[in-house]
Amino acid sequence: MVRIPDRPLTLDDFLQLPETEPASEFVDGQVIQKPMPQGKHSRLQARLVHYLTTAFEATGGADAFPELRCTFGGRSIVPDIAVFVRERIPLDARGEVANGFVLAPDWAIEILSPDQSQTRVTGNLLHCLAHGTRSGWLIDPDERSLLIFPAGKQPLLFGDETQELPVPELGAPLALTPALIFGWLRR
Repeated sequence: MVRIPDRPLTLDDFLQLPETEPASEFVDGQVIQKPMPQGKHSRLQARLVHYLTTAFEATGGADAFPELRCTFGGRSIVPDIAVFVRERIPLDARGEVANGFVLAPDWAIEILSPDQSQTRVTGNLLHCLAHGTRSGWLIDPDERSLLIFPAGKQPLLFGDETQELPVPELGAPLALTPALIFGWLRR
């Protein structure tokens, strides 16, 4: 059992707490546990990470990390997929990928789960953009839509299955459409 202190929690206090399953995030002084992923969420996350990993391995431009804790700008969040350009990936003393990522991802992707607050998830994406993220995606499996937040531009809503989605320039050619993404839900 996690004991919450009587005084307001700081980011440093939060980072000392044991990890939860599913992950908890620290946003505006509050600890918020993410909902347990369900079938559609898990399937889309797994397939998108596989697609991105395959594309990035061919060029070496970036890496896609599922459920990676990113701590920056007074928050500690866990995007469903965090993509980092390889030069920005922190390394430990052995030259291996570090455990702690104290920076915003280059591309943050969230997949909306049932009963998850779209406003809260959007808030995390906007926080990422305010701290250097190039693009934020909010994928809604139930609506079959994507809300894409390009850095410095108005959000874009994609529901037409044939539209090619704008992706950040991360060193690999990516051709994603809603039809491809939501097609992954079919067996």
